Amino acid sequence: MPSSATIKLNSGHEMPIVGFGLWKVTNDTCADQVYNAIKAGYRLFDGACDYGNEVECGQGVSRAIKDGLVKRSELFIVSKLWNSFHDGPQVEPICKKQLQDWSIDYFDLYIMHFPIALKYVDPSVRYPPGFTDENGKVTPGKASIQETWTAMEKLVEKGLCKSIGISNFRGVLLMDLLRYAKIRPATLQIEHHPYLVQEGLVKYAQGEDIAVTAYSSFGPQSFLEMDMQQAKDAPLLLEHPTVKKIAESHKKTPAQVLLRWATQRNVAVIPKSNNKDRLAQNLDVLGFDLSDAEIKEVHGIDKNLRFNDPLNYGVALPIYV
Repeated sequence: MPSSATIKLNSGHEMPIVGFGLWKVTNDTCADQVYNAIKAGYRLFDGACDYGNEVECGQGVSRAIKDGLVKRSELFIVSKLWNSFHDGPQVEPICKKQLQDWSIDYFDLYIMHFPIALKYVDPSVRYPPGFTDENGKVTPGKASIQETWTAMEKLVEKGLCKSIGISNFRGVLLMDLLRYAKIRPATLQIEHHPYLVQEGLVKYAQGEDIAVTAYSSFGPQSFLEMDMQQAKDAPLLLEHPTVKKIAESHKKTPAQVLLRWATQRNVAVIPKSNNKDRLAQNLDVLGFDLSDAEIKEVHGIDKNLRFNDPLNYGVALPIYV
């Protein structure tokens, strides 16, 4: 991927601005999807413990490397620390387990998935553990964000991760983290689409030299299959009149417009698809520009509508109230 298609992180490393998201990629297709995405030109893969498919992701990567499609050094592999492993002594062991699942020696980026500490669940009991403990209850843990972050910093010092970052943080938590972080977060990953612009948070993070990555760039699309009422009640962004009008004027798809709306503002994106044509289209979102007026039009769709909230899954962790 050309250098123009990367973001320079504050850790000194280059991160592709377009990657492949691995959330909800099924175990039976995951290895092939990763392999085919590498073949299509993707170099960043955004995974997580909680996705439950890291072994298969690693199989796809290993096959691509073995077949000479790519070198490990050319890939940017991302994973995330789950809530149940926030206790300082648990951070390194679980990171090492995830690396073993991927069959790699280091993560390019390792992210704190949520600013939530939950009671530890041993991987031998249930893995990934989800939001509940061994008794099926949502039980808060005792680790502070500072304790967890300090343990993540040691991962960098030991060479297990090149960069560390955060996800699903609001501005006040980020401000607090920056007070004590010896290694600043390289990235902030957030839900970011025209229904949830969060422009103030994006500008604050970027102003602090923290790269922003958007997930769920197509808004409710990702959440319909989860039978989420909030998603069913929201008109599809891919069919929104404003998005369709802009797409037609540029001879692009609505998906490409939504992704370009982010990347043009230096926000990285991690869409996924198992369709060969859409794989290529999602990667091809840097060769055209929206006008300032068009970006403003897309901003105008904002409803402050968040889908990826624990409360929407029936989990009583009100992190966004």
